Amino acid sequence: MDIEKEIFKRCIILYDKLIPFGFKKIDDKYEIEKEILDKTFLIKVEITMDGKVTGKIYDLEFNTEYSNFRIEKQTGNFVGRVRDEFIKFLENIRDNCTTTTYFISSQANRITELINKEYHDKPEFLWENEPHGVFRNPKNLKWYGIIMNIKRERLDDTKGEVEILNVKLDKEEIKDLVNKKGFYKAYHMNKENWITIILDDTLKDEEIIKYIKESHDFTCKVNEWLVPANPKYYDIINCFNKEDTIIYKQSSNINKNDIVYIYVGSPYSKIYYKCLVIDADISYSFENKDLKINKVMKIKLLKKLDSFNLTFDFLKQNGVNAVRGPRLIPKKLSLKFKELV
Repeated sequence: MDIEKEIFKRCIILYDKLIPFGFKKIDDKYEIEKEILDKTFLIKVEITMDGKVTGKIYDLEFNTEYSNFRIEKQTGNFVGRVRDEFIKFLENIRDNCTTTTYFISSQANRITELINKEYHDKPEFLWENEPHGVFRNPKNLKWYGIIMNIKRERLDDTKGEVEILNVKLDKEEIKDLVNKKGFYKAYHMNKENWITIILDDTLKDEEIIKYIKESHDFTCKVNEWLVPANPKYYDIINCFNKEDTIIYKQSSNINKNDIVYIYVGSPYSKIYYKCLVIDADISYSFENKDLKINKVMKIKLLKKLDSFNLTFDFLKQNGVNAVRGPRLIPKKLSLKFKELV
């Protein structure tokens, strides 16, 4: 039972706090002692300069080391009292002489600091009792990284605990990297779009940050949407004739700064407007027998397209066979728009 490892997990020793707490510096380590259980036992704790904490208990009556408290199967009342005193002393040291880090490995914490310095983002721990820190773009909440603590045998034949980083990269780049040292097929993520990087100093921080930047760039990508408007329920033409910014219903994961092409239905049946989303996911409550709206977005008119021949037939020729609801614009249609508008 590695009690010390568990208690000091995700902790950094504050060496300037050790001597005031009661430690003595002996050569290149710090030591402290405490008598327990009416001075019948002695706890000795040692902290090295690389942050390793080890403790021992001695039976003062027999002047021998007592180790039964480390055996999990030993559950008697006396052994339990000794173990509780040992844990209580270690926790007191931890609470007074350490600071908590996000992760266990030094590389995971260094990478976290570099992400915070570059993007001002901190890990979010979205699952209770799971040490998985998610990094996401606050503008649209898209993930660009997640650091996870897992058993290493889930990656290869090596035993033990390890921390990994999942990032999103280009599919072809993933195929090239996945067989290289330090990289693995994405753990617990889509293996076509994500890849796992082990955080055990196999790769240098500078190289890992390069991949994080690539992943972050994916979250900054502007999506183009095709959104239908039914004149029967909403006179969008009249609205845009009056002003260039309107509130419009939102039923998909459309984000701020995305581009929206408005397809006005029958009797017009063509794309009328190119708009910029200037705000999204705005709470809204409206309901009647024909329509229910829970959220809206604010869109700004960039260009009127009613003079272009962007009919339903045009859409079908460029990969869109139906406009029943908001949808991402296929690449073929996006390229066509760039030619025409």
